[in-house]
Amino acid sequence: MTTMSGPDTRRTERLFKIALVVKGVDGAIELIVAVMLLLVSGAAVQAVTADVLGRDLLGPPDGTLARHFVAGTAEFTSGNRSFAILYLGLHGAVKLALVAALLRRWLPAYPIAVVVLGAFVAYEVYRATRTGSMLLPFLAAIDVVIIVMVIREYRLCRKGSRIGTVE
Repeated sequence: MTTMSGPDTRRTERLFKIALVVKGVDGAIELIVAVMLLLVSGAAVQAVTADVLGRDLLGPPDGTLARHFVAGTAEFTSGNRSFAILYLGLHGAVKLALVAALLRRWLPAYPIAVVVLGAFVAYEVYRATRTGSMLLPFLAAIDVVIIVMVIREYRLCRKGSRIGTVE
């Protein structure tokens, strides 16, 4: 196995940092959405859904994307609201904590991140098969890419090639 040096190393390190920032922003958005869902009624969510569909923002009202949107809204307003709020809140908080630890190159966080992200992937795939979600497999694929990047960075950090390179 060869080690990378020079511009390739800097490029992959930059890519890793960008991926972490994106994951951090994603976590922050999930926390914000969880708080918003705590404050917004189910009727308001249904009104927004009707408005989105009425303006054809998701394509034709009988299209695949619109049907998934309606089904997700119906599932949310029918009682899965607490689950959605808890899931988004915990998911967002865990992501933010892991991103902060990885950006600081805290070595114990790397294996924890792999396990936690792996659990997220497993759950996202499970939920996608149960609900027919089109978004969850996409999110799972992104998490798999980030897992690969975390493992790669962990190996480099353990070799000592990344120690003290935090900007």
